[in-house]
Amino acid sequence: ANYITSNSNKDIRNEAKSKLISKEINYLFVVDIFNEGIDIPEIDTVLFLRPTESLTVFLQQLGRGLRLSDGKECLTVLDFVGNARPEYDFEGKFRALIGKTTTPIKKEIIDNFPHLPLGCSIILEEKAKRNILNNIINATSLNQSQLITKIKNYQFQTSLPLTLKNFIHVYNIPLNSIYKFGTWNRLCCKANIISSYAPEYEHQIWTAIRLKWLAATSTSYFTFILKLAKNKFNISIDSLPTEEKQMALMLFYDIWKDSSLFQTLEESIQSIGKNPILVDEIREIMEVLLDRIDYTEYNIDLPFSQPLKVHSRYTRDQILAAFSISTFEKKSSNREGCAENKQLNAELLFIDLVKSEEDFSPSHLYQDFAISPTIFHWQTQNSARPDMGRGLSYINHISREKQILLFVREKNNNEFNNTMAYVFLGKGKFLEYYGSKPMSIHWELSHKIPPYLWTVAAKMAVG
Repeated sequence: ANYITSNSNKDIRNEAKSKLISKEINYLFVVDIFNEGIDIPEIDTVLFLRPTESLTVFLQQLGRGLRLSDGKECLTVLDFVGNARPEYDFEGKFRALIGKTTTPIKKEIIDNFPHLPLGCSIILEEKAKRNILNNIINATSLNQSQLITKIKNYQFQTSLPLTLKNFIHVYNIPLNSIYKFGTWNRLCCKANIISSYAPEYEHQIWTAIRLKWLAATSTSYFTFILKLAKNKFNISIDSLPTEEKQMALMLFYDIWKDSSLFQTLEESIQSIGKNPILVDEIREIMEVLLDRIDYTEYNIDLPFSQPLKVHSRYTRDQILAAFSISTFEKKSSNREGCAENKQLNAELLFIDLVKSEEDFSPSHLYQDFAISPTIFHWQTQNSARPDMGRGLSYINHISREKQILLFVREKNNNEFNNTMAYVFLGKGKFLEYYGSKPMSIHWELSHKIPPYLWTVAAKMAVG
């Protein structure tokens, strides 16, 4: 084995690379030399000795051994860092390896990583699995007192100013773990970082952040809220474009839920700006959430105006408001698998991919899954039949110019036990059906299912 440091000159590094390829040496101990920008496909063993809190650096280091090479059957990774440091971020590292999934990392480890890409596996010895699970439980089970202590000690961890964005980056703490205990400013107040402030509308805004905005992801919607926050929510509804008026109604139901408190929608939005401390927090959380969006949302061509974008994720209340099923005067009580706006001649399908008898009765465990990236298998309600009623309307929806719109989520609750939002898959075009009471229908999508949702949707097709 050879030990190479960042002070080694170019000739020594080139000699080491040559010897490694010719198998004269078996592996390298590398200190900040081969993290990135070098391709040695023959490497079949990687040893981690250098701690890093950066997932980017971690993946770069791991990537040195992931190149394909003739005669190379697998990559062996020996990680000595996690065993030496109790605060080592096992959850973040495994999350980076697995990719996008809503399944908690603890469950992934217990179930032997079922959501890894095809052809990949992670095998843990039982003792290692127990140690890692204990580490994750201790690291992620933050109570309010521990969180406040971290805020107090932040100044000793970094020279970066204390902001929400910097705090979650330095400590690698999920936003959901922070907002479990209150607003960011209230936690900073309890840590004596800022002075006390008026609690006006604090509970409503905290609830909106925790249950609505951390569940949803939409560039257009979050940009709209950010624009309002920068203007201290001082708006004129009449001057807004139609889609922004609809987004204002979505925002109303995110925060207020009850129109009896206000005379107009405009008054309800302007009232959000009465607490300047929380207005600044809304601005900051929107900037963080926008920075995290890593997909493209698409416009959809419909014969009516609505603000939602294909592949973005929205809560049910946001969706019902966007399609005028909920209005300022009256909130819809719909909690069914379908919602229809007869004036728009549109029907929304709300679909859960993963179902369990904890959330559904046996008669409602419908079979919904992706057949291909553009074809979705959906099972109707038990009463639907092809010769009459709603079942016939699905078959003839094109001739009747009825819009069928699919909203799909992985399951009812996310890893933080909060209600998951739905991904807007866009319009469904009827292809074929079979069966009756219930009917099984194949919908053709105009946009491919996004990769992170396709992984779950396709697996449901094979069990």
